Amino acid sequence: MKAVGSFKVFSSFFGILFCAGALAQNPVSLPSSPPEKEGVPSAAILSFIERLEKDIDAVHSFMILRRGKRIAQGWWAPFDETTPHLMHSLSKSFTSTAVGLAIEEGQLSLNDPVISFFPDDTPADPSWQLKAMRIRDLLTMTTGHRKEPLLFNTESHWVRAFLHSEIEFKPGTHFQYNSAATYMLSAIVQSVTGEMVVDYLDERLFQPLGIKKPDWDRSPDGINTGGWGLRVTTEDIAKLGQLYLQKGMWQGKRILSEAWVQEATSKQTSNGSNPDNDWDQGYGFQFWRCRNNCYRGDGAFGQFCIVIPEHEMVVAITSGTNDMGGVMEAVWEILLPAMAPKPIEPDTTILQSLAFKLNGLSLPLVEGEARSPISQKLAQRKFQVFENEAGVNSVSFDLHGKDHWITMEMDHGMETLYLGSENHITSKLNDHLPYTQNMRSRIGASGAWVKPNEYQAKIYLTETPGSIIYTFRFANNRVTWTSQLRHSLFGPRNLEILKGKF
Repeated sequence: MKAVGSFKVFSSFFGILFCAGALAQNPVSLPSSPPEKEGVPSAAILSFIERLEKDIDAVHSFMILRRGKRIAQGWWAPFDETTPHLMHSLSKSFTSTAVGLAIEEGQLSLNDPVISFFPDDTPADPSWQLKAMRIRDLLTMTTGHRKEPLLFNTESHWVRAFLHSEIEFKPGTHFQYNSAATYMLSAIVQSVTGEMVVDYLDERLFQPLGIKKPDWDRSPDGINTGGWGLRVTTEDIAKLGQLYLQKGMWQGKRILSEAWVQEATSKQTSNGSNPDNDWDQGYGFQFWRCRNNCYRGDGAFGQFCIVIPEHEMVVAITSGTNDMGGVMEAVWEILLPAMAPKPIEPDTTILQSLAFKLNGLSLPLVEGEARSPISQKLAQRKFQVFENEAGVNSVSFDLHGKDHWITMEMDHGMETLYLGSENHITSKLNDHLPYTQNMRSRIGASGAWVKPNEYQAKIYLTETPGSIIYTFRFANNRVTWTSQLRHSLFGPRNLEILKGKF
C-alpha cells in the first residue's frame, strides 16, 4: 500500500495496535494515538522491538508514551497487560514519591535526622555519623555506609539492624547503593503517617492515577520493604513516569509539587565519571540520571521507567534480562534519533507490519519435538523421587500429545505443570514448583523433546522477572531432573539434581 496523508485512514489501521481491553479506557487510562501523529515513525518502533528480540533475553513488555499518549505497547506471551509484575528496585521511585507527598503535607523535611523517628531502636551511644544522617542522605544513597546493611539476616527489627550497622563515612559524602536506606524511608513514612507506604499512596497517588492498589512485600515488622517488592503493571509504570514528566500534574490536578519533581529527578550526588555509562550520570531522590539528559527508575533484570523530557516521552519496560544496559541502548540508539517535533507522514504498509508484530509477540518456546519414541510409555509410569530438599516425592509425565503435562507430588500437595508444544500455556499453581518458593503462582510454560530421551520445560513465573528450566533425562527406568533458575534475586543458588526410579 502507498503512504497516505490522511490520519483518519491511518487511525483505522492504528486500532489494530491495541487489544479491545486497552481501548476500553476508563477516565484515568492513558489515551492512545498513532505513532506518526505524535512524530514517531512506526518503522522506528518496529526496529526497537526487533532489536530487543535479537539482543535481549528477555523483555516481557513495553509501553511508549509521547505527549501523554500511548503510541505503542506490547506484551510477549506468556506475559500480559493485566498481571502485575515484580518491580525490584523500581519500587524505590514509588517510595520516594511517598516521601515527597509527606514532605508536602508537612509531616517530614529533607533535613530531619533519621534517629529522631526511632528513639527506641537507636543505640545508646550513637556514632557521630549516625547522628548526622538525614532523610536526604537516605534518598540519595549517601548514608555513609561502605557496604549495604544486610537486613535479611535478622528475623525482625530491621530498623534496629540498620541503626546498629557500621557507618564509615560522613553522611552525604559517599554514594553507596543501599536498598536498606529505602526501607528506612518506608519505615519513616509509616512512623509519621500511621500507614504503610502502600496504603498512604493509595489515596494520594494510586487512585488519582487509576492504579489498582498494588501488592507490596512487608518486612517481618509489618513495614513495606520500600526498596523492592512492589508489583504493578506496565501501564502503572508509565503513569508514574508521565506524572513526573508533567511536573506533578495529572489531568489538571496537582498530585506532587513541582519543586519535589525537580529535586527528585535532578543530580543530587555523583556516582561515577564515565560519560558512556548510564549508572555514572548522577543520582537524585531514588531516581537515576541517564545519558541524553534523561532520568529513570529501574529495577533488577530490566524493570524500567525511562523519562525523556526533551521529547516528552516515557518508556516503560518489564524484563527478565541481565543486560539492562542493552535495553537502554536500544532506546537511545533507535527511538531517540527518530523523534520529530511535529506529525509525520504515515506509511500504512509499515503500520500493518508493526500491528502484525505486536499481535504476535511471544517469547521463544522450547525447540524440539512434541513426541518421542519413549513418550507414550512414560504416561503409564510414576517415578518415585529419592529424598531431596526440594520437597518432591514423585513425578509422572504425559508428554505424547500436542500439549503436555507433568504431575508432581510435593510435600505441600499435588502440582500439575501444563506445557504447550506450539504455544505457552498459562496456569496457576496450587502453591509452588521446585525451587520457586516465594515467586507467586501464575506461570506460562512450554516444553518439547530436545532429544529422544531428554525433555525440557521452560516456565516463566509471570508475576516476576524469573524463569526456570527443567531438564528430564530418562534411561533404564530412571529419571534425572536438573533445574536452572534464572533472574531471581531470592531463589536458591545451588539447585540439587533430583533423581527418581520407576
